[in-house]
Amino acid sequence: MSLSLTIAATGAANLASVRAMCARAGVHTLVTEDPEVVYEAERVLLPGVGAFGAAMESLIAHGLDKALRARIDAEKPTMGICLGMQMMCLGSEESPEVPGLGLVPAYVEKFKTELPLPQLGWNQIEPGSPRSFAVPGWAYFANSYRISPAPEGFGYASSVYGESFAATLERYADPDAEAPFLFLCQFHPELSGPWGLELFMRWMKVEQQGVRA
Repeated sequence: MSLSLTIAATGAANLASVRAMCARAGVHTLVTEDPEVVYEAERVLLPGVGAFGAAMESLIAHGLDKALRARIDAEKPTMGICLGMQMMCLGSEESPEVPGLGLVPAYVEKFKTELPLPQLGWNQIEPGSPRSFAVPGWAYFANSYRISPAPEGFGYASSVYGESFAATLERYADPDAEAPFLFLCQFHPELSGPWGLELFMRWMKVEQQGVRA
């Protein structure tokens, strides 16, 4: 039986490239606004390209905020990409009046750098904690906001764009778990070539023989 990934619809997502990555990995996708489906799914992805406030309001309108909080409380495998990572936090400087999901005890702030914003393109990833699911490599970013520093109790990888920031945040169900049940990426693995595909496949636990790069 093929692996499947349920994608929580936010109204602000680059679904075409995410589904293309899943197809290359041999993973079936289902996009849904149904909170019960999101809670019950084996694996869920919260994608995101767009504005923090609008995306959060869409989650709340469909009850997906409650479903996602319940998933994380139950330590069910859940991944967030870019804005999907940021929505897991307490809130964002981009939309200060809108609270986030509050699952990561951190506040998202704009880069404090004179470099052009948004950060748009390839940047290097390095493990930042003794336990990091992401191996060194190059990933594709498209962001003006970031989390820095990584909150205590989370595994993480880091990157630098004028300043160091969290490229991933990870929570594990137990010390011996092979992969985090909560895996958040500030970059876009679906746009990060073979490195991003391999990272996604490891989290999905996909056998890599015969997969199209």
